[in-house]
Amino acid sequence: MAAPLYAWAADKEIVILHTNDMHCGVNDNLGLATVAQMKQNALQKTPYVALVDAGDAVQGAPIGKLSKGEAVINMLNAAGYDFAIPGNHEFDYGMERFWQLNKKLKSGYYSANFEDLRTKKLALPAYKMLQFGDTKVAFVGATTPGTLISSTPAFFQDGQGNYLYGFNEDKTGCKLYKALQKSINAARENGADYVFLVGHLGLNGSIEYWNSESVAANTRGVDAIIDGHSHERIQGKHVKNYVGKDVIITQTGTKLKTVGQIVIGTDGKITSTLIKADGGDNAKVQKVISREIAKYEPLLQQPVGEALVQLRSNDPKTGERLVRNSECSLADFVTDAYKAVLGCDVVLVNGGSIRNEIKQGVITYNDMLEAFPFGSMCAVVEAKGEQILEALEMGASHYPEEFGAFFQVAGLEYTINSKLPSTVQLDEKGNFYRIGSIYRVSDVRIEGKPLDINKTYTVGGTTYVLKDGGDGNTMFKGCRILKDGEISDVDAIIEYMQKHLNGKNAAEYANPYGKGRITIK
Repeated sequence: MAAPLYAWAADKEIVILHTNDMHCGVNDNLGLATVAQMKQNALQKTPYVALVDAGDAVQGAPIGKLSKGEAVINMLNAAGYDFAIPGNHEFDYGMERFWQLNKKLKSGYYSANFEDLRTKKLALPAYKMLQFGDTKVAFVGATTPGTLISSTPAFFQDGQGNYLYGFNEDKTGCKLYKALQKSINAARENGADYVFLVGHLGLNGSIEYWNSESVAANTRGVDAIIDGHSHERIQGKHVKNYVGKDVIITQTGTKLKTVGQIVIGTDGKITSTLIKADGGDNAKVQKVISREIAKYEPLLQQPVGEALVQLRSNDPKTGERLVRNSECSLADFVTDAYKAVLGCDVVLVNGGSIRNEIKQGVITYNDMLEAFPFGSMCAVVEAKGEQILEALEMGASHYPEEFGAFFQVAGLEYTINSKLPSTVQLDEKGNFYRIGSIYRVSDVRIEGKPLDINKTYTVGGTTYVLKDGGDGNTMFKGCRILKDGEISDVDAIIEYMQKHLNGKNAAEYANPYGKGRITIK
């Protein structure tokens, strides 16, 4: 394995346990109580142990939404996290709530590229130095600049749409690299023998010039990158940094499927592994988890409807996710629900807003919140056909890769020509700017008639996309808003399930691959 850039052997092993993209899955897979026990077990072998998280812990399941993240923060504190960074979803409850959660988190959050644009200073501390005997280890935080569009863009703006916060974003990645290098250098100058970049950056499906491999290739002085965001399991990928030295990149997947372990040996060498085995639960931490969940259990177990067929967002043959790059039955059901309840011509729903399947049988409030955990509010706007086409083109821009902005639809059909390149152009913040000469999307039909780019249609969906420009969908900016947050996504879907879904039309959703609204060629 690669030796660190400035090897300084400790008298005992240094163990760094790490997690990422927990998404409130505190009892899923290994479970947070097991993670806490892993730390205690490691401390029995060496006094030099740290537990760190690479973001997206507080959002993604009912316990997060109902407590606005606080329940998960209490659990992280009980588990004994020493360092944490904000992923893009740590901001999903708004900036005021983010700062409240930051105060409640005992370790606090760190990020070397999250900037308050009003003061031109970092909004959070850039790094934290931990001392293990005579050895200093620095953890530098990094949050993807894509947060500006993948969380709600309006949260980072004032009432006039001016950005108050930024993540050192540009079209090349250079601003990000420079910001991170500055903090890496500061940590080294402050005596760090090892520097670990804890980043919510991602690899596959992430914006290339902001991903962890590009950061590694354009910086120096980092021994390893503890990554998150792309939900991959990476045991220890070796890449070259700016000066040709090895950097390890590691990531644990999502919802505690594994726990990462980096060991700095007494010889100064670094090894990286992923742990899948159950190390036993920490009783004290499990008690905290159970107590927090119990607060909301009566509400979560209330039945809200019945699904007569399983509504799928994954491929039943392979188990792979469908909703971010193809049509599926749950997406058809959701968009139909919006159309029926909102009374609009067309519905556009970003695939990334659908996070779980709906099982056949009685559906509880918990089931609904697991599938739709963001608490999005519904909206209807008036938009030209050209704006609808731009949105579809934006959504198809990453195909065949998964993309959270891939649009599921109702009242509309369209075709994606996968053989054509995407010519969607983005601004420096990752927002839609314009389309070049080639369109991947064609044959767009609304209620069976060809799309008229000059005609005004009513478009339903969420405020996240239609009002706040989520996922970079700025093409709807300035549209007349007809309905603004009058009902939540979950309430709209429950209403449709209770009033419109019956034995006769339930069969419409039996095909897991949908009704043929989206054609790929």
